[in-house]
Amino acid sequence: MSSSTKPYMIRALHQWCSDNGHTPYLVVWVNERADVPREYVKNNEIVLNVAYGATKNLKIDNDWISFSARFGGVSRDIWVPVGNVMSIFARETGEGMGFEVEPPVEAEAQKPEPETDKPDGDDPGPHRPAGRPSLRIVK
Repeated sequence: MSSSTKPYMIRALHQWCSDNGHTPYLVVWVNERADVPREYVKNNEIVLNVAYGATKNLKIDNDWISFSARFGGVSRDIWVPVGNVMSIFARETGEGMGFEVEPPVEAEAQKPEPETDKPDGDDPGPHRPAGRPSLRIVK
């Protein structure tokens, strides 16, 4: 079985946005596996600016996207499973690509080390609703 093309497409579109002076944004489905600031989540989705200038230590691996960014002036570590990425697009033009949310694969169930210092009792979010995800233009 071959690996998913999704992380490769995300990396390619991120590079395309950067090369063309656009701001790459990710739309992410938020569940218990996504480590994002919950106060910015709406309808189990969060939109993240993943431009090099807005992130620190951005890493787009085959299983996880991780970086540090400021939210309300506070630096936060972000961990997003690639399977939770719903789309990547250029803020300025809306050009990009949408994806299906993928169920977790057993081998990638845990985020890689080092983990952030979070208590183990975090409240998991609700499950993904049925139906197809939709792409919205965010201005």
